[in-house]
Amino acid sequence: MRSCTILLACAAFAADTWTPTLSMKVQSVAEVTPSPDGRFVLWTQTRAVMDDEKSEYLTHIFVAHTDGSGRMQLTRGEKSAEAPQWSPDGKQVYFLSERSGKRNLYRIAVGGGEAERLTDWKGALGRFRLSPDGKHVAFTGREEDKDEEKHKKQKTDYKVIDASPKNMTLWWMPLDGEAPGKPKKLADVTDHIGEFDWSPDSRRIAIERVPTPSPNDSRLADIAEVEVAGGAIRPLAATSDTEANPRYSPDGRYLLYIRSKPGRLDGQRIALLNRADGQSRDLALTADEQPFLIGWSADSRRVLYAESHGTRAAIHALPLDGPPETLLATARGTISPATRGSQTHLGLVMQTPEDPAEAYVARPEENPTLVRVSAANTDAPKAPLGKTEVLRWKGKDGLEIEGLLTYPVAYEGGKRVPLALVIHGGPPGVFSEAYIAAPNLYPVAAFAAKGIAVLRPNPRGSTGYGGKFRRMVVEDWGGLDFQDLMAGVDRVIAMGIADPEKLAVMGWSYGGYMTAWTVTQTTRFRCAAVGAGITDTVSMYGTQDIPRVFEDYFGGKPWDKAAVYAKSSPMQFVARVKTPTLILHGENDARVPPGQAYEFHRALKDLGVTTRMIVYPRMPHGPNEPKFLLHIMEQHVEWAEKYLK
Repeated sequence: MRSCTILLACAAFAADTWTPTLSMKVQSVAEVTPSPDGRFVLWTQTRAVMDDEKSEYLTHIFVAHTDGSGRMQLTRGEKSAEAPQWSPDGKQVYFLSERSGKRNLYRIAVGGGEAERLTDWKGALGRFRLSPDGKHVAFTGREEDKDEEKHKKQKTDYKVIDASPKNMTLWWMPLDGEAPGKPKKLADVTDHIGEFDWSPDSRRIAIERVPTPSPNDSRLADIAEVEVAGGAIRPLAATSDTEANPRYSPDGRYLLYIRSKPGRLDGQRIALLNRADGQSRDLALTADEQPFLIGWSADSRRVLYAESHGTRAAIHALPLDGPPETLLATARGTISPATRGSQTHLGLVMQTPEDPAEAYVARPEENPTLVRVSAANTDAPKAPLGKTEVLRWKGKDGLEIEGLLTYPVAYEGGKRVPLALVIHGGPPGVFSEAYIAAPNLYPVAAFAAKGIAVLRPNPRGSTGYGGKFRRMVVEDWGGLDFQDLMAGVDRVIAMGIADPEKLAVMGWSYGGYMTAWTVTQTTRFRCAAVGAGITDTVSMYGTQDIPRVFEDYFGGKPWDKAAVYAKSSPMQFVARVKTPTLILHGENDARVPPGQAYEFHRALKDLGVTTRMIVYPRMPHGPNEPKFLLHIMEQHVEWAEKYLK
């Protein structure tokens, strides 16, 4: 195992202090994709575009040699270019863009030039994959529904719930010759197709299929194989378990996939199907039981995957027989791998609390050397940052809990300061050692610049600490997980850092739930901010898009587990609230419907508690427009500063 720390020493835009506005200048980096021969690497950079009429994100593709030289921007324009893939010969780059008005497939020479549009798709286009021989492309798509537009114009566009799901089916078209052919539907597959993979001989495609695109049906996924020539379909892994994310081995002997029990809390296994006899078996259990597949080693003997380990992550190799081996782990910071590596290089995004995200490559071998290839944030604003450290404490039952503590900028030891407790979503979320000045719902760098310390705990239920730890909140939302949070606050107070009279609490999604729960259980916080939070567990079950997850956590449906739902519902205890509470919610949130916010806000108003509620139009569960994200960051800072002075 090799540990490594990222060091970025670059000239940058000078600034005196971090603000939410300044954070919006930091770019995100993703989709780091080495070429098949390992000579080049692609990645995407995304920046916020905000003017009088625009509030959007713009993504473009960049390319460099894998030694970091020859860096250049490959795509340009006012429309994003995303999901880059190499042609098998490494001479062309395929990508998706809406530059024609609809999402379509394009290709461009690796040396640059004018991009060529390959499809004229009028409906919805999902993911795509090139065949290994480079002669075909397969993609998921849904054809244009002209009747839908007609009904909208005629005002007869009523909806029958759970009828006619908008499934993405599988299509393919030839790429050889001067002009691509016309897309054709591949086999009579009516299910919704998720991930898929070409066999090495380009004759078959393994597909992940579910009845509908509803996230509530994702656990019904199974895997089948489609013959490209005749369209014949045969099941490969179709049991009561969830089987997803198929990957052929380079030698074609095996098919890799992720298997899990129908419940979401039982962990995931990497499973291996022997194509010769059709038999499947699980490989060795991974430490967190939540592996993220990267791909295969070139010799088809090892599986590469990433997994969270506390506030960090690591890259592992899993032999077909034997325990996992750690290939790459950071001494500080965190790693985000590309969804697929090449057989010669891994594509990675790396960052630390002090260093912004950049693209890196490394060979998947023992003691790999990391090479930074991007320069996305070398010119990003630079201002003083508060120190961030990993903090550990004991829960009420003695369980060790971990989190991240960020000090105010230029903090003087022995001085007590205001503290913001920020709670992550999930429950199986995790706070990692990411760059604290990147645009985020909770602008840690801006809090630190205002003299406010920030505690970000990973209480029981979080990812990164093993399956048993993750399952400890079953039928106990608001129980020992809440005590873990309070013990963390007590720890920072005992260190002589936090002022017990100047505490704030805030969080989004499950973090919003825990914030609402906290103010019903204690009055120790001067203010709170509930973001997209669950406030009524019973009404939440009947209105959200993933009710089966609630069944996992609460042990059943509300009418079967009424007492369990009631004891964990903030609305059951709302009369206790005294804390001034800010409520933020997206109007189009299907995951936590906005009724949850309206219920809590109405109760607080009736109780005479100081409250302010802001609803963001068009916004789903999280902000998808940069102006909304900026406003949310500003609201959090202003609300905390108002009550913690």
